[in-house]
Amino acid sequence: MLKYKLNETDLQNALANLSGWTVKEGNLHKEYNFASFGEAMGWMVSVAIYAEKIEHHPTWLNIYNLVRVDLVTHDLGNVISNLDVELAHQMNQLAENKGYRG
Repeated sequence: MLKYKLNETDLQNALANLSGWTVKEGNLHKEYNFASFGEAMGWMVSVAIYAEKIEHHPTWLNIYNLVRVDLVTHDLGNVISNLDVELAHQMNQLAENKGYRG
């Protein structure tokens, strides 16, 4: 998949379609709160499989049922790219499939 930095207009348009995501310290950022640790881990495994497929990996932290996610494209100079938006959309979709309503 071709990767490219998003300009400000593209980033704002993407955020309008990414429920719960914000820009924090130059990263796409979201916190997911699941019903249990098992649900959080199951979601993370599902995301990891997709991330491997597109060769784009999140920075994340798991504390029991909480998963904090930051997305940025390191090999483009630590900018938000189309791959970050793609992964964020997939994360939201996978969370919805697991019953997440955050």
